[in-house]
Amino acid sequence: MTGTLVNTGAIIAGGVIGISVGNHLPERIKTIMVQALGLSVVLVGIQMALAVTDLIVTIGCMLVGAITGELIRIEYWIERLGEWLKARTNSNSSTFAEGFMSASVLYLTGAMMIVGSIQDGTIGDPTTLYVKALLDGVIAIPLASSLGIGVAFSAISVFAVQGSLTILSAHLLFMQDPAVLNAVTATGGLLIVGIGMNLLKVTKIAIGNFLPAILYAIVWAVFM
Repeated sequence: MTGTLVNTGAIIAGGVIGISVGNHLPERIKTIMVQALGLSVVLVGIQMALAVTDLIVTIGCMLVGAITGELIRIEYWIERLGEWLKARTNSNSSTFAEGFMSASVLYLTGAMMIVGSIQDGTIGDPTTLYVKALLDGVIAIPLASSLGIGVAFSAISVFAVQGSLTILSAHLLFMQDPAVLNAVTATGGLLIVGIGMNLLKVTKIAIGNFLPAILYAIVWAVFM
């Protein structure tokens, strides 16, 4: 769990720094920072998505995953959780839920999270998660300066999901299979592109409702 604890702390630290910096920046600087971050996130997402080896399967997983997420209203419940956390912390951030959800998805939909968690849990090597912690902490600074304290609270999601994966790693070694990692990377990349589009205000995509697509992609890679 060492890697996850460091990762969680890095996100909180980056979020706090971002909020402190953001409070002293003019709105036009915040706007250009969000645009720069949005373009960068789109680039990262595209790079990940281009790892796809079976385009039809990836598209199918996205469609079925989106329908599943819409039916069970994942986005709605994530927003409710964000609003609950906002109320509990007496935050006045109008973008708390968006920051919480966007950062959570961004931090938890990469192959680095899976590989790092399994390495930490099985052989006690947190190196990959240390690198991820550095990246996540740096990303949290501009993200929090724009979207507020909700970004720092995404550390809860990382601790819960990444920590659980680390603890269960001995039973999840199949997740390191190249086919599974490819499926997670490609599908997660598309979700990250969606986050970038939301940051750029190109449209409003309910990213949370697409999360089941990653599960479907993993299942397909393992059994098919």
